[in-house]
Amino acid sequence: MQASEVASGSSLGRRERKKARTRAAIRHHAMRLFREQGFQATTVEQIAEAADVSQSTFFRYFPTKEAVILEDDLDPRMIRAFRSLPPEMGPMPAMRTAFKQVLAEMSAEEREEEWERNRLILETPELHAAMLDEWIRTIRMISRMLAERSGRDPDDPKVRLFAGAMVGVALSAMMTWAEDPSTDFYTLMDGALSYLEAGLPL
Repeated sequence: MQASEVASGSSLGRRERKKARTRAAIRHHAMRLFREQGFQATTVEQIAEAADVSQSTFFRYFPTKEAVILEDDLDPRMIRAFRSLPPEMGPMPAMRTAFKQVLAEMSAEEREEEWERNRLILETPELHAAMLDEWIRTIRMISRMLAERSGRDPDDPKVRLFAGAMVGVALSAMMTWAEDPSTDFYTLMDGALSYLEAGLPL
């Protein structure tokens, strides 16, 4: 590899890290303002000012104020962790293992912010309709991940049903966690996925 290529790759890495820091700062200040003022009373202008960025920069990272809450930055981590696991590992064990890896990498601050994000989603009526689109996107994302591992079509009704069941289980776990933040989220989520894997016996 030539020196110019190395420099270019290094520069790209720095740019990506800077973009990640800017995105995190915007979300951090938005969450603080939502907590202090309420979601409805907080404006994009206030968020941009608090994060020390322009409104145009805000919109480069988040298309709407709602997207600050709804977009899940853990998704790319989950996809990478899931794809890194041995192909012979079944879909559900792979999903549980990937989730455990991602959660173990999260800082205490990230976990706190994730809890706050989930609580706001559940408690803010303005977000509920938009959240349906996000859940549909998540079902499609999980369907693609499962299809890659199983060699099936992501539009296969059974693959999509499996993905939908996982999203439903995750939503139920999220509700419990939002109501009781002292609950260990990994134990809660892993137990929910284990229950799904067992066929949801009652």
